[in-house]
Amino acid sequence: MKTPPASSAPVTIPLVVLTVHRNGTITVTRDGTMLPPPAHSTWRRSSLPEIIEHASERRAVPVWVEVHETDGTCFTDLFPAQPEPARHEKSPASKPRHSTPNPTPLAEVLAEGFIPGEDIAIARVTGHIDAGKDGTARALIDPAEYPGVSEVVLVGRVSGTLAVRRLP
Repeated sequence: MKTPPASSAPVTIPLVVLTVHRNGTITVTRDGTMLPPPAHSTWRRSSLPEIIEHASERRAVPVWVEVHETDGTCFTDLFPAQPEPARHEKSPASKPRHSTPNPTPLAEVLAEGFIPGEDIAIARVTGHIDAGKDGTARALIDPAEYPGVSEVVLVGRVSGTLAVRRLP
C-alpha cells in the first residue's frame, strides 16, 4: 500500500486581526498575540503590506486577515503563501536548449522601492517578476517580442510602487 505524499499545507491558518482606531493607528494580533510595530513607530493603514509580510513570515505561510474598522464594518481576506521560487544557476559550460544564430539581447529594467518578494507586474504586461530580498526589481525583456515598445511600467502588487523605465 502506498503512503500518501506529505502535504505542505499547515493544519491551521493563522488569524491576523487588525483593529483600526479613530486616530488612524492599528492594533495587530496574530492568533490572539500582539504583533508589535517596528521600534519607535506605530502601525498605520499604510503599514498593511509590512504587517502581512511580518505576520505571514515573509509569505512563507498563508494568513487569514480580518480588518475591523472604526464604523463597525469588518473586512476579511486570505493571503496565500508565496514560497520563494527556486533559483537555478546556469553553469558556465551549459548551453541553451534552443539557440538562434543571432539571439536578440534582452533589455534589463531595474527599479527599487518594492517590498521584498512582492509580485511585480510589467506593463505592457508581458509577465510578472518577484522583488528581490532588498526590494529591487529586475525585469529582462526581449525587445524582439514587443516591437515598438520603448517604455515599461513595473507595478508592485502589494506596495503600489510604480516605476516607469525606458528600454535601453
